[in-house]
Amino acid sequence: MLIQRILTAIILIPLTLAALFYSSPQVFCIITGLISLAAAWEWTNLMEIKKTWGRIFYLIIAAIIFLWILFIPVSKVLIVSFVWWLFATLLIVLYPRGSSWWGKSKIVRGIMGLMVLVPCWVAINYIRNEKDGMYALLFLFVLIWGADTAAYFVGKKWGTVKLAPSVSPGKSWQGLCGALIFSMIIVLVTVKLCHLPLAIWPWAFALSLITVMFSIVGDLFESMIKRQAGLKDSGKLLPGHGGLLDRIDSLTAAAPVFVLGGLLLGIYLG
Repeated sequence: MLIQRILTAIILIPLTLAALFYSSPQVFCIITGLISLAAAWEWTNLMEIKKTWGRIFYLIIAAIIFLWILFIPVSKVLIVSFVWWLFATLLIVLYPRGSSWWGKSKIVRGIMGLMVLVPCWVAINYIRNEKDGMYALLFLFVLIWGADTAAYFVGKKWGTVKLAPSVSPGKSWQGLCGALIFSMIIVLVTVKLCHLPLAIWPWAFALSLITVMFSIVGDLFESMIKRQAGLKDSGKLLPGHGGLLDRIDSLTAAAPVFVLGGLLLGIYLG
């Protein structure tokens, strides 16, 4: 399992970097859009849609929403997304209590999928199109996936106190602490290498810490939906990682929060 995860990562990392640094904004938007639609296809597994026509219908709706959202101001999309992830956090804390109203409804779970995937796509492309956005997006990837990796290994080695046993029994408070500590190391290295003014450091640490915490919410939320659907993985596309959703679940919550926080800090510090 671990070997498969490593081999898959070795393949994915160069492809991600190539798309990030060598594609035009339009091509990057299309690539990430196709990845998001592939994730939407996997989400139909979590909705427990069995028939192909039903899955295709959901994919068409998702594609229409992705096109429509291009005409909505980014700030509004991010604010709605932030409120959604606060609500999602409440669902995670209460689970399995309160799951009766959404757990049996394919429509509600379908709407949840759109709330998970669409703002993430918007946020990623917004970052990419900003000045030095490629490096900011690279930082976000390293921050989130680095924290996720740290949580995995720390939790596997020292995890004893379960973080959310009813949602994801494998996650622990020790793993969470490992993720937060490792993410702070990443931020420290970044601010020093980029020679950021000392006055910016507390804001960089705060935003990164909040972003990582929401990345954990994104991970737990997908785990909750999978548990409700009786699935271990969202798909089988990525050996050792499960499905595509299993690889980007942390990013789906982290990216909108990261961008919204950056915009608010820009207004405050500007």
